[in-house]
This record gives sequence, structure tokens and C-alpha cells, in this order.
Amino acid sequence: MRWRGRRGSENVEDRRSSRGPAVAGGGSILGILLIMLLVWLLGGNPLAILRGLAVQQPGGAPAEVNPADDERAQFVSVVLADTEDVWGEQFQLVGKQYRDPTLVMFRGTVQSACGFQQAATGPFYCPLDQKVYIDLSFFDEMDNNLGAGGDFARAYVIAHEVGHHVQNLLGISEEVHRARTRVGKEEANELSVRQELQADFLAGVWAHHAQQNWNILEEGDIEEALNAATAIGDDRLQMEARGYVVPESFTHGSSKQRARWFYKGLKTGDMDQGDTFSIPYNQL
Repeated sequence: MRWRGRRGSENVEDRRSSRGPAVAGGGSILGILLIMLLVWLLGGNPLAILRGLAVQQPGGAPAEVNPADDERAQFVSVVLADTEDVWGEQFQLVGKQYRDPTLVMFRGTVQSACGFQQAATGPFYCPLDQKVYIDLSFFDEMDNNLGAGGDFARAYVIAHEVGHHVQNLLGISEEVHRARTRVGKEEANELSVRQELQADFLAGVWAHHAQQNWNILEEGDIEEALNAATAIGDDRLQMEARGYVVPESFTHGSSKQRARWFYKGLKTGDMDQGDTFSIPYNQL
């Protein structure tokens, strides 16, 4: 994938050296309250203590950042900038305004408005704070364990999560959330699959227009993305983890479905062709 030499996004929050919210000096809540009381008695602002805690690292020391991550961090920033440009254009065409999400890079654990998450969660989008969260170690997992390496495969993962942001801005995510609360588990899973497949389609739409705008694709790139979509299909992951597949428990879609919807977005570049909610479930 051709990505070097182009602008990076300013909407990247680098938390690779952060290990989550901390208690000053590893102390207790009572200790914090005592410190705040002391600050107040001395004429200071005790709320400043809480603001300071929000940016501290646990134990008072930042985690080390792997220098090898720096190139990946630059790559993530460029891909995010590409999504900003593409979706800004696409929203403008339909008379809407696109709001850029923030992308949080981390390793290990992270605190989001959707809760405390660990690396095992994988990349995710939190609609409550409109942020995309990417644990760079997931790229290692793609390379070493999923057999889904390559720059464009990683770009697909980022674009998929940004696709969820697009769904959020369009009100699709809220509709799905409300609908899932009114149905049983199996039906809720089907709605989740539809939403995830649409995000795959939107990732393909991004790739279509990014190719038109910047000629980003090199030989083998499309195969990389399709391979990545296949590698993280529910059926493949369940087979590797359990030795058998339970379609009723799918939440993201099968390998075939994920690859097909990404490819449809890539070939058409047309948002109107990504309605995964009106198609019979067995035809997805």
C-alpha cells in the first residue's frame, strides 16, 4: 500500500505509554480525599488533583514505547487522514457534515467511555466518545497468528472501525441498539452481524475512493484485505478456538460474508448499495 509522504491526521491520541487511570502514588481513595482536603485548607483548588489523576500513569511511571511501533503509528495516522478526507467528501455529496473521530492508539489496556478494555478485545469503536481504539499489538496478532499481515490488511481494520463511526453519525448504530433490546439473543446477534457487515462494506467504500484519490493500491493489496476479512470471520475464529462452528452465535459474520461485503464496497464505492438490513439473513 502506498501511504508514505502524505499527511497524517491530527486526531490521533497516543496512549501507548499509558496503562490506564491511576491513583496517585498507588494510594487509596481516602488518601486522595485527604490530599484534596489539605490542598483546600492551603487555599488551592482540590479539583486540580482529580484533573491531574486523569492523566497520570499507574504507579507514577509510564510504560515503555516500542520504537518499532513508531512507523505503524505514522501509518495509522495517514490511514485515518485518508478516511477523514474520503468521508468528508461523501457526506458533503449527500448534504451532511462529517465529524472526524479521534483514534486512540494503545497497547495492553485502555479506558474508554464504553468501559475498561484489554488487548483481547481487539480494535473497537466507542460511540459514547466517538473514538476508534486500536491496540497496535493486534497488528502483531494479524501477522503472527492470523496469517493476515500487510499494510492494506491493517488499513482495512482501521477503515472498518471508522465505518462504525459513519454508522453512528448516520443514526444507524442507535437504531440497531434499540432494536437489539427488543428481541431475543439470536435475533440480536443477527442484527449485530448486519451492522458489522455494513462496516466491512463501508471500509470497502473508503478503499474505493482512496484508490481514486491517491492511487494507494499496490499488487496484492486487495488480496491482503480479503484475507484479513476472511481471517477474522466468526466461523474461522470459532473453528480455531472450539473445533466447531455455531452460526447462531455469530456477531460479526462469516469469513465469506465479511470478504464479500468489503469487496462490494471496494468495487462500487456507492454507499447506497450497502443496506445489509433489508436483505434476508440467509442471503447476506
